[in-house]
Amino acid sequence: MLEDKRILLIISGGIAAYKSLELIRQLRKRGAWVTPVLTKSAKEFVTPLSVSALAEEKAYQDLFDLTDEAEMGHIQLSRSADLVVVAPCTANLMAKMANGLADDLASTLLLATDTQVLVAPAMNVRMWDHPSTQRNLKTLKNDGVAFVGPNEGDMACGEYGPGRLAEPAEIVAAVESQLAEGPLTGRRILVTSGPTHEPIDPVRYIANRSSGAQGTAIARALVLLGADVIFVTGPADEPRPEGAHIVEVETAKDMMEAVNKVLPVDAAVFAAAVADWNVVGASDQKIKKQAGKIPSLNFSENPDILATISQLEKDRPQLVVGFAAETNDVVENATKKRLRKACDWIVANDVSPETGIMGGRENAVILISDEGAEHWPRMGKDLVARQLAERIAQALG
Repeated sequence: MLEDKRILLIISGGIAAYKSLELIRQLRKRGAWVTPVLTKSAKEFVTPLSVSALAEEKAYQDLFDLTDEAEMGHIQLSRSADLVVVAPCTANLMAKMANGLADDLASTLLLATDTQVLVAPAMNVRMWDHPSTQRNLKTLKNDGVAFVGPNEGDMACGEYGPGRLAEPAEIVAAVESQLAEGPLTGRRILVTSGPTHEPIDPVRYIANRSSGAQGTAIARALVLLGADVIFVTGPADEPRPEGAHIVEVETAKDMMEAVNKVLPVDAAVFAAAVADWNVVGASDQKIKKQAGKIPSLNFSENPDILATISQLEKDRPQLVVGFAAETNDVVENATKKRLRKACDWIVANDVSPETGIMGGRENAVILISDEGAEHWPRMGKDLVARQLAERIAQALG
């Protein structure tokens, strides 16, 4: 799978840098060409000579190397690779990436590249858990940067927790996944996920009981098949899918606006549990409880995102997939919904409390299309996502 693929490997400083030698060996064994770049601190842990010997290519180190820079070498390096891998990636380099800093060769390459970037973080557990690192992580994921690890375990510093560099075999698998030319390569697909929050006042809101797990799993499965995925999500605790372009929203109106901005797409999967109504004249101050007095709320209908996109005359996706969470007469209600909304498929499920599906890790869906209702067995949401992604790939041809 990696035969003749070109990997630009950036090695930053940290004790985990020694694993980069085994990573290079495994990548070369699979036929990949590896161009190594070392930060100044990386050279405190591995030597340019050992890295270069394993890669069978020069190890680049200095932004101001006049020989290399005579032809703008840092630009050429940043764009000639099929994938840029940063392993290990320190908290410092993550911060530079998230904030667009470029004060050495590694950070300049990362700012100048138009190639997909895969990051394998490695740092002390407290550094990983620090709010600033988590903010940087979120920023980079929103920018489309993919991550592998970190793993949890014993640290060289004697502490235990998340922060260990992913093992070389795991990083190689992530590289293969990023470079896989699946059946959806070149296809642009929109996925909406999570609930929307419709404010009543600054501390209260209306929402649906959605974890975002199924939408996230679908986005992840589509990425693995090679799709360019735009993931528009409401407030959800579920980790965002790596490799997708993340758009965070809060209300149904926000989601409608975000969806319109990303069109055109080849397919759209509307897995979000969008609130049907919003509160008219939501208070900008907390509504105080008064004994014997119940506040009166006026509601307005939210935009129907699924119907709006399904009925577009221009820029309608080739395939539009909606979701129907029902508590009774699942097939009948979902079939009516598909016709009413004018979408191509409806993925229906029974979310009655006794099923444990809403917010759970499993799902039992019925795929409703022109061909009728197809019942799928109950399975994990990741398997549902994989099966749906494969069906989307078949439909798009």
